[in-house]
Amino acid sequence: MPVDHTTLAVSESTVAAADGTRLHVQTAGHGKTVLLIHGLGYAAWAGAPLRARLVGAGFRYVTFDNRGTGRSDKPHGPYTIAQLADDAANVLATEAQPPAHIIAYSLGGYVALQLALEHPALVQTLTLIATSAGGPGAMDVPEATRAAWAAAVGGSPEEFARATMPLSFRPGWTENHPEAFEAILKSRLEQPTPEHAWQAQYEAGARHLSTGLDVRGIRVPALVLHGTNDRILPYTNGSQLASLLPHAQFHALEGAGHLSWIEEPEGVSAQIIDFLTNLQSPTDAVTQN
Repeated sequence: MPVDHTTLAVSESTVAAADGTRLHVQTAGHGKTVLLIHGLGYAAWAGAPLRARLVGAGFRYVTFDNRGTGRSDKPHGPYTIAQLADDAANVLATEAQPPAHIIAYSLGGYVALQLALEHPALVQTLTLIATSAGGPGAMDVPEATRAAWAAAVGGSPEEFARATMPLSFRPGWTENHPEAFEAILKSRLEQPTPEHAWQAQYEAGARHLSTGLDVRGIRVPALVLHGTNDRILPYTNGSQLASLLPHAQFHALEGAGHLSWIEEPEGVSAQIIDFLTNLQSPTDAVTQN
């Protein structure tokens, strides 16, 4: 039964990373733990479209603000994907009874893949949205998107968000959903990511895309979702990732942008919940739809 996110009881706590960085954690619901790991510059606010639906399906929802974002500490860089994965491991060890289901998007997907490789006992499944294994064959952030990000650097957090965030949606989405876009911006700007932290996360992600991870050793079931209109990490990254993971199924989200679960919360949530509640023994084949 769906849960109204406006009345959902959310608990908040703080977990210390290995270097003492304080990580802000949110939890809701009961049942098997699902940990959501966020993308570049994003924080707990971005999980709202998934949170109530996962809790309503009988899961315990856990998320945290990556270092540099939200209500977590914002140390100066450099950051690494391995460091962010260790942060996630600390949250799981403190707030969950591993192994847990991991849902991650964009930069958070890089972190989830690293987590599964370095801390396999903590991970039961992976749901990977709009992300990439990096390395040979991966497609970088398009030049037009990187140019828009660079042009917006130096502005206020609101100016940066208004100039760049529309690229994270399918073309025309923000114009067709102005009230929803304003609500998202309001949530994002309550605890804006400072420029130094955004840059440190971006550089960690760029190194990942360049060098890549050998994900063929990840043995857990995986669901890979990727929008065909993704203007941040092009669609072929998703299909390549699914082909490399031994036990993955791939679903193309036709017409969707980078933030597909915000554009299509019911449809994307339904696919994730179906995957998590109907797990079968892993096979070596990749199912592509």
